[in-house]
Amino acid sequence: MLNVLIFGAPGSGKGTQSEELIRKYGFKHISTGDMLRAEIKAQTPLGEIAARYINDGNLVPDDVIVEMMEQLVLTQKDTKGIIYDGFPRTVPQGEALWSMLERHNDKVDLVLNLQVPEEVLIERLLHRGEVSGRADDNMETIRKRLEVYETSTAALADFFSAKGVLHNVVGTGTVEEITARIIPIVDGALERVKTLTQ
Repeated sequence: MLNVLIFGAPGSGKGTQSEELIRKYGFKHISTGDMLRAEIKAQTPLGEIAARYINDGNLVPDDVIVEMMEQLVLTQKDTKGIIYDGFPRTVPQGEALWSMLERHNDKVDLVLNLQVPEEVLIERLLHRGEVSGRADDNMETIRKRLEVYETSTAALADFFSAKGVLHNVVGTGTVEEITARIIPIVDGALERVKTLTQ
């Protein structure tokens, strides 16, 4: 099984490229937002803990998210691959995910870092706001989100680079052009995993 993270600033195309890879490879998509909602709806013990934090307006702690993810990952052993969406967002989360997978003799195989110049990110997000009417896609909020990304999430690139799994991908051009840059990287990782399991 291939564990893939798609990484990049808001507007870098993470969601779009995740969908392309799911369509091409049949990977399972794990979204922390969807996972939290499902656990809360099912009123699981972890869901109830998460709901208490959310209802108080707080972020759900990393250990609760990782525990939920661990339970979900254990049910996906026959899956060709998993794409993680929305997690990790910080280095401690990256460390927690790495440790969790190691406990199950698994690892993050591939981190795709979509690199897009800031002016293109702003342009894309403003356009998305016009098209979808998303209230958070305005200039003030966009600048804040990019700032938060730079201060808390960008350091993950160094963390995964040190682990030898980071691949920088030029995230400009058409969706098809970007996907064409990613496919050889994913194919190579799948080939390596196949060789190791033979």
